[in-house]
Amino acid sequence: MGTTQLESVPEPKYWHLKTVLSEALDSDFAVGEVLPNERELAARFGVARATLRQALEQLELEGRLQRRRGVGTTVAPPRMGVAVGAETDVWPGAGDDAWQPVACEETTPPAAVARLLDTDPDEQVHTVRRSRMTHGQPVAAELLYVPAGSVPGLTAIGAPTGAAHARAVLRELQRLELEGQDRAVELGSASAEDAKQLDRLPGAPVLVLTTRYVAEGRTAAVAVATYRADTCRLTFGETGSVQITDAGEDRRAS
Repeated sequence: MGTTQLESVPEPKYWHLKTVLSEALDSDFAVGEVLPNERELAARFGVARATLRQALEQLELEGRLQRRRGVGTTVAPPRMGVAVGAETDVWPGAGDDAWQPVACEETTPPAAVARLLDTDPDEQVHTVRRSRMTHGQPVAAELLYVPAGSVPGLTAIGAPTGAAHARAVLRELQRLELEGQDRAVELGSASAEDAKQLDRLPGAPVLVLTTRYVAEGRTAAVAVATYRADTCRLTFGETGSVQITDAGEDRRAS
């Protein structure tokens, strides 16, 4: 990391410092490496420690840095990549699925999900909870809503509870012939439950990915996945599909 002091710039000094630090993270540091302490960094760039802290806080918000108690400020791992506009339609849990089943319970889905499923507002459905980890940290949590009509064989097999119950629902769902799926991504804020699962503060920015699975001419299941916004990066390909790609190879803004 260079020692050049910041000169007069039209943008806020902390923002310019953030840009300089971001470029240094790409060229001078490895994932997990601990940054010099605040006093040393402030001296190198000729700024007040308050200005430095603002820049570091912004980089942490963007997912470039992690602050670990007892360790210090380290370079965060690359953002996780997962295709949103995948060309091949697959059921949740099928193939090379990075999600881990956590539990399953009978719940009444949110009104918006009930409308997608075309179920009565008070009708309970199988709700599978799944989580996704990368580099040892939680990056996404998912709720998969499956009406009883989509998994008619579930009762007959006497599915156990917990993660085993979740896996049983996924297996039964995969017996259906998937005809298609559509997805939508929107920016949201972490609820208290999201924050708990994702190790973030309530209100932190998240990306909400809703997927509707179609089989036998109807909606067979709906998945609502909540991603930490600081771990994902959206790009738009030539086909117009949306993808969340690995920013480790290219951190340039899209």
